[in-house]
Amino acid sequence: MTEVTVAEVLAELAALEDPKIRAVNERHGDDHGVNLGHLRALAKRLGTRQELARGLWASADAAAKLLAMLVCRPKAFERDELDAMVREAGTPKVHDWLVNYVVKKSPHAEQLRLAWLTDPDPVVAGAGWALTTERVARNPEGLDLAGLLDTIEAELKAAPDRLQWAMNHCLAQIGIEHAGYRARAIDIGERLEVLKDYPTPPNCTSPFAPVWITEMVRRRG
Repeated sequence: MTEVTVAEVLAELAALEDPKIRAVNERHGDDHGVNLGHLRALAKRLGTRQELARGLWASADAAAKLLAMLVCRPKAFERDELDAMVREAGTPKVHDWLVNYVVKKSPHAEQLRLAWLTDPDPVVAGAGWALTTERVARNPEGLDLAGLLDTIEAELKAAPDRLQWAMNHCLAQIGIEHAGYRARAIDIGERLEVLKDYPTPPNCTSPFAPVWITEMVRRRG
C-alpha cells in the first residue's frame, strides 16, 4: 500500500473546500466546507490507515477529524485515548461521528459510557447518554431503566442543548423499545415539553418524545 502523509491528505482536503458548504455547516456549528460525499470517496480510496487517522485527528482541521474516523480502526484506540478525543471533538458533527463510528465499536464502550454519564462537561455527558441509548435499543440487560427515567425527569428540562438532545433521545428510545415504561416516558415528555416546538420538516418525525414514541410504535405495528 502506498504511504501517504498527513500533509498530503490535508492538502487534498483543502482543495475540496467549498465556501458555500462551509457557510451552511457553520449555521449548524460545524467548521468545515467539504462535501461529505467527497470525504467518503477519499476515505474509500485511502482505506483503513490507523496511524494516518491518528495524525489527521491531531490536526486542528474538522474535515481531517471526520476523515480520521472513516479510515481508523475503532478497536485500536485505547480507553484513555478515546476519552481525550471526545473532549477534543469540538463541533457537533465530529462529536457525533466519534461516538457513532468509533466509540460504539470499541471494547471500552461500556466503561466509557459509565464514566461519561456523570461527567461535569455536558458534551462528554451527552456522549455517555448516546451510548446509553444504544444499549437501551440493543442490549438493555442490566440497565436500570426506571433509574434512567428518574434522572431524565429531574435533569432534562435544564440540560444544555447537546446534552438535552442526547437525554431526550434516550427517553424516546426507552418508550419505543420497552412497552412497560412507555406510558411513563410519554408522560415525562408531555410534562416537560422539551423540543415540543422543534421545527420538523415534512415527512420527518418530531423529536418531541411523545410524538416520536407514538409514531415509531405505530410504524412497527
